[in-house]
Amino acid sequence: MQTIKAFLESSPRAICSVQPDQTVWEALRVLADNNIGALLVMEGTQMVGIFSERDYARRVELKGRLTQETRVREVMTAEFITISPDQPMDACMQIMTDNRIRHLPVMKEGQLLGMVSIGDVLLVMIAEQKQLIEQLQSYISG
Repeated sequence: MQTIKAFLESSPRAICSVQPDQTVWEALRVLADNNIGALLVMEGTQMVGIFSERDYARRVELKGRLTQETRVREVMTAEFITISPDQPMDACMQIMTDNRIRHLPVMKEGQLLGMVSIGDVLLVMIAEQKQLIEQLQSYISG
């Protein structure tokens, strides 16, 4: 199985983030502009949380808070799980499934390297399954 590091190297992309004192409205704009479901919340180079569509739905919308007045700090997920770049992609799936999460920040020695989504993991797993099927078909057909 491909490592997280190899995946990040093969599909480079910008790390989207907001600061904790930005409004939820601003965070939603970044999510929409980048067509993504979660943002890292950063204070300088330090990751302090994750803000996701789920956080918005459960902690803002359902509680009747105003998006233009509520700060990301008030509704972000501050207790987050990370993964090492040396782990295989299927380790992401296990962690995501066990913890019912959809995004995993990738960190090494306290340094943020990127983020992997459940969609990323599924793409890798499907590609690897397809390759395995093709190899088995080739083997069977001679």
